[in-house]
Amino acid sequence: MSKHGQVKKAVLAYSGGLDTSIILKWLIEEYGCEVIAYSADLGQGEELDNIPEKARQTGACSCHIMDLKEEFARDFVFPMFRANAIYEGRYFLGTSIARPLIAKAQMEIAAREGADAVSHGATGKGNDQVRFEIAYYHFDPAVKVIAPWREWDMNSRTALEEYAKKHGIPVPTSKKNPWSSDRNLLHISFEGDVLEDPWAEAPEHMYVLSVAPEDAPDQPEYVEIEFEKGDAVAVNGERLSPAKLLAKLNELGGKHGIGRVDLMENRFVGMKSRGVYETPGGTILEEAHRAVESITMDREVMHLRDSLVPRYAAMIYNGFWFAPERVVLQALIDESQQTVNGKARIKLYKGHCRVVGRDSTNDSLFNIDFATFEADEVYNQSDAEGFIKLQALRLRIAAIQRQTK
Repeated sequence: MSKHGQVKKAVLAYSGGLDTSIILKWLIEEYGCEVIAYSADLGQGEELDNIPEKARQTGACSCHIMDLKEEFARDFVFPMFRANAIYEGRYFLGTSIARPLIAKAQMEIAAREGADAVSHGATGKGNDQVRFEIAYYHFDPAVKVIAPWREWDMNSRTALEEYAKKHGIPVPTSKKNPWSSDRNLLHISFEGDVLEDPWAEAPEHMYVLSVAPEDAPDQPEYVEIEFEKGDAVAVNGERLSPAKLLAKLNELGGKHGIGRVDLMENRFVGMKSRGVYETPGGTILEEAHRAVESITMDREVMHLRDSLVPRYAAMIYNGFWFAPERVVLQALIDESQQTVNGKARIKLYKGHCRVVGRDSTNDSLFNIDFATFEADEVYNQSDAEGFIKLQALRLRIAAIQRQTK
């Protein structure tokens, strides 16, 4: 008999790590329900190895692994990058943008399997609980959500390991990498353990996607990225699907030590936390996208879009991907990208990526006849005098008033 209310079948977002392995068993023990394990393949590679076997060993009645890499890149990462969305000026939102897709697929499985509950491994201190659950309620306002970290009395890794040992749960016990990490096609994040000291430098062996910049090649590498309506479609002339393109840029960026960020961020629940991130491909993509925008995008449209980006980034960070305000703002952003067609040439060298060229055949707003420092016949420089005086009019009036006083 359930101790927590009637639940017949629950779908658990399952990674196979310590937390979700214990949650799987805990749901069976505490709720007396069947548990369907579900893992989203967003490009985390070998981390998904043996997931079905682990889930069955721990008591899952079935296990689903869904390949969402292309949907993730096409429908979530790329729309976000059309906005150049970076949270608090530093964070590329790699974990934040993955959560709504994970929740969407989880709810699809729940509907297909006739489950009456969904569960996740997010703690009561973090952002992910908000991101998952807002998305769940978007798809089913009546769904039963089980968040074990807000219910059980286990509050430490030691307590979790004791529970695992008691119930014979096969979980990793190595202390070599004691920090928490989250990986997908866009990034990998690290939190906890030594990183909880904001003064302590992250250990070099922690990094996964990139070499240390000082160990990167001594020769720079150039990469050309082509865009259509704000989306990257080709690298060095080779057209690639969104997921394959992002993977290619990760490879290039990681080779040159690009995309490492160490930051203190403001969580939605109110506390500050330290995160270390590797986003090699995303860093290159954002730099290239801005370059093509700079030659194809109207100034006032760009400034209007840019004024809204901090709010847009906060919507994603805080879990409001499916909210109407994000959808409406996305429409404005996508309209602004209709002319963002062209190529950017990026120089990769020892942790840095820098625009060294940009071009657009049909949509360039750069006109050499107007911009040149040489002689021209299209711009009357004396017209600038009246323009400047009108711009300075309010300052001139204020100056007259001061002189009168």
